Amino acid sequence: MKSHLIPILRRSGPWTFGAFVLACIALGVVVWSTPVRAVSAAAITDFMDICSTRDPGQAGFAADNDVAMAKMMADMNVKPSGNVDRDFVAMMTPHHQGAIEMAQAELRYGSNEQLRRIAQEIIVEQQQEITAMRLALDQPLPPAAPAPTQAAPI
Repeated sequence: MKSHLIPILRRSGPWTFGAFVLACIALGVVVWSTPVRAVSAAAITDFMDICSTRDPGQAGFAADNDVAMAKMMADMNVKPSGNVDRDFVAMMTPHHQGAIEMAQAELRYGSNEQLRRIAQEIIVEQQQEITAMRLALDQPLPPAAPAPTQAAPI
């Protein structure tokens, strides 16, 4: 299965973190709304190849995002429990965690100060949403961790 998203991304202009995040969210929406059996590893690999080969100097950023996306996609594959609310939280938590990990990669490797501030906001907001969803279901809260407000470039 070839993704219809790939040709669009290849024709796009300069990439920014925002475009990357939007593309990753679009992939998540496609995957979320498609039966798991219909989403091939090749389609995800094609997408990630484009994300990681735009600039060979971004190997660390691409590697971090590959790991975050693979973990997010695997963790979102939740067996229905019969409780819509629990299933929603079970799928949204790894989705939000994936966004946090992608934002952390921007903080590690990005240099645009405006995008770094947005990445910081994403981390805080997604952590708050994970907490709010767990509280709504009386689930244990995630372990406390400081939001990375500064990340040394690698």
